[in-house]
Amino acid sequence: MKDFQMTVLDSSNVRFKGQKLLLVDDDSSLLKLLSIRLRHIGLDVLTVESAAEALAAIPVFNPQLVITDLRMDEMNGMALYEQIQQTSPTLPVIIMTAHGTIKEAVEATSLGVFGFITKPINHSELNVEIEKAFKLHAGTASSFLEKKWRKNIIGQSSVMESLLKDLYHVAQSDISVYIQGESGTGKELIAQAIHKASPRKNKPFVAVNCSAIPEELLESELFGHKRGAFSGAIENRKGLFELADGGVLFLDEIGDMSPSFQVKLLRALQEGEVRPVGESQTRPIDVRVVSASHRDLKQMVDEKTFRLDLYYRLNIVTLRLPNLTQRLEDIPLLVNYFIAAGGTKVKKVSNEAMEILLGYEWPGNIRELKNVIDQACAFATTTLIPASLVEKALQKKSLSMPSFNEARKNFERDYLIQVLKLVGGNVSQAARIAKRNRTEFYRLLSRHMLKPASFKEKK
Repeated sequence: MKDFQMTVLDSSNVRFKGQKLLLVDDDSSLLKLLSIRLRHIGLDVLTVESAAEALAAIPVFNPQLVITDLRMDEMNGMALYEQIQQTSPTLPVIIMTAHGTIKEAVEATSLGVFGFITKPINHSELNVEIEKAFKLHAGTASSFLEKKWRKNIIGQSSVMESLLKDLYHVAQSDISVYIQGESGTGKELIAQAIHKASPRKNKPFVAVNCSAIPEELLESELFGHKRGAFSGAIENRKGLFELADGGVLFLDEIGDMSPSFQVKLLRALQEGEVRPVGESQTRPIDVRVVSASHRDLKQMVDEKTFRLDLYYRLNIVTLRLPNLTQRLEDIPLLVNYFIAAGGTKVKKVSNEAMEILLGYEWPGNIRELKNVIDQACAFATTTLIPASLVEKALQKKSLSMPSFNEARKNFERDYLIQVLKLVGGNVSQAARIAKRNRTEFYRLLSRHMLKPASFKEKK
C-alpha cells in the first residue's frame, strides 16, 4: 500500500471544481485512501465496494466519470463497463488493476474504455487521465446543461436524464436515429430535441405521421410531384424531403409504412436523392432522418413486414422512451406544468388526487395525463382539484385501494347481508351456513349494525 501513502497536501493541489466521480474497488482500505486524495484535488467522490452498488448508484449520483478496479468478485470491472454502456453509453470509464497487461489494456480500450491505469498507481498519471476524461466531455456536458434544446421536455427522473444525455451525444453527429416508445410518450418532442441540439438546429424541422397519410399519397407527400402528374396535381409541389433540406425530417409511425413504399424510401436514403412524382430527373437532398414507432420494428423484421435493409438504414442508434409508469417522479412536475399551461384558476391537485395519479397505470402515457388534468381543470370549482374529479376524468368508479382492514370489513358486511337474505333473517340457519355459533354470529351482526328482523319476509 506504499503507493497510496500521502504526504501533507495543501490547497494549491486543487485542480478540479466539484466534478462527480464514482470510485469502485472491493478493497476498502485502498478505496478510502484513494478517495481522500481525489477529494483533496477538488473532486466530489462517491465510493462503493462492488459493481452492483455502482450500477445502483449511477442513476442517483449521476457521476461524470467512473474509475473501477478490474479484478472484483461477482462482477469485474469490464463487466461493469459493459453494463454501464447499456444505460449510460457516454459515461467515461477508467479501469485500474494490479494485474495490468498490454493485452488487457488493448482489449479494454478497443471496447471503448476511456483509460487503463495499473497499480501501484502513479497519481500524476491518474490525474492526467481524469483531466482528459473531463475535458473530452466538457463541451458536451456544458452544452447538455443548457436548457434551450430540451425546454419542452418536462422531467427530472434519472431515467429521463440518462436518455437526454444519450440524446445530446447522438445529436452531435449526423447519423439516423430511431425512437422507440409507446403512444403518448412524446416521441416528436424527442425528435425536436435532437434537431435543436444538433448542428442542423438553424435549418428546418419537418414532421410527418406516416400512418395518417393514405399510401397512394405518401410518395407525393414525401418526394413532391409535377403539375399534371395525377388528378388534382394542379401545380408543381415540393415534397417534405426537399422542404427539410439541410435539416431534419421526422418520420413518425414508420412501422405503418407499406412494404412497397419501404422500397422507395430505402432507395431515397441510399442515393441521397428523390424523384418527384411525374418527373424523370432526381433531385439531391441533404436530410437527417429521425424515425419513430410505437411498434417493435425488430419484431416486424422477424415477421417479414418490415425490410431488414431499411431497418438498419434507419436504426443506427435507438433511443427508447420510458413509459410514464417508469418515471413516476416526473408526474408531479408534469401535472403542475399542465395546470399552469391551462390558464384556469386551478393552482394544484389535492394530495389524495396525486396519490391516484401516481397509482394509475397510464396506458395513454403523457398524452392521457394531459387530457385528465385538462378535464379536471375544466370541471374544478375551486383552485384545488379534488380526487373525485381525477377519478371522473379517468372514468373509474374508484381508483384508491382500500386498506386490508377496510377490505375485510367490507367483505364481512357483504357476506353477512348475503347469508341473511338467503335464510330470510333466520339467525340459527345463517350461523350454520357461516359455520359460527349463534353467540359469535350475533357479535358479527352487532359489529356491522345488522338487524336480522329487517331481513325477514314481510307478510
